[in-house]
Amino acid sequence: MAGFSRYVALGDSQTEGLWDVDDAGQLRGFADRLAAQLDSLYPGLMYANLAVRGRRIADVLHHQLPEAVAMRPDLITVCVGMNDATRPGRLFDTALADLDELYGQLAATGATVVTTTFPDIERIIPVGRVLGARVRRINAAIAAASEEYGFCKVDLFAAASMGRPETWSADRVHGSALGHRLFAAAAAEALGLPGSDHSWAAADGPVASGSLVSRAQSQLLWTQNMLMPWIWRHLRGLPTAHGHGPRRPALAPVSG
Repeated sequence: MAGFSRYVALGDSQTEGLWDVDDAGQLRGFADRLAAQLDSLYPGLMYANLAVRGRRIADVLHHQLPEAVAMRPDLITVCVGMNDATRPGRLFDTALADLDELYGQLAATGATVVTTTFPDIERIIPVGRVLGARVRRINAAIAAASEEYGFCKVDLFAAASMGRPETWSADRVHGSALGHRLFAAAAAEALGLPGSDHSWAAADGPVASGSLVSRAQSQLLWTQNMLMPWIWRHLRGLPTAHGHGPRRPALAPVSG
């Protein structure tokens, strides 16, 4: 397959790399891991990561995407929508319409696009039983767009490994370091990179449902880390991810 020279990552906290910290104490994440793998195969890769925690589909559509298009990438990864699915309110249908527009514009770039469905949240946190219907709806939209536009799709929903507690950080929403390694391996498989395979999806042992105490703690951490900050920002009139910006806002070499 042809190599890649310009890779831009779009999305929210998962792509930003929240909870995946390197030896220097800096965020890494699956996109950085994928970029390093690509650079080992195609030396000289230029990479930008425009993802910011808390971002929604509309943020990527109206802000991150125009910046990405200006960089003329030949590879784009996009993982966004969980903040829309978990956010209280009646704007989810609007978010799905924005997602459709986002995918149409991504297809028009001519770049190779990697997108992903979301894992079965009902297996991860108790509130997932409430949010499960939304996750299935957005996953159906992602799958349909991937089929229509020929995107490289990562299916996290069907992967047994996503049901392992070790895949997730303490809040059971963001990936652990292991989770980000699995996400990067999944993207590599979707791209058909040399040496990639489907082993990332295996549970590598029985999937633990977690004790009642563990699930209650996960629910509490989700409330503290996602729901309460949103309510606090909303009450104060602050924008999403107030005070944060992208870690790699411009294309730069991966190596060095």
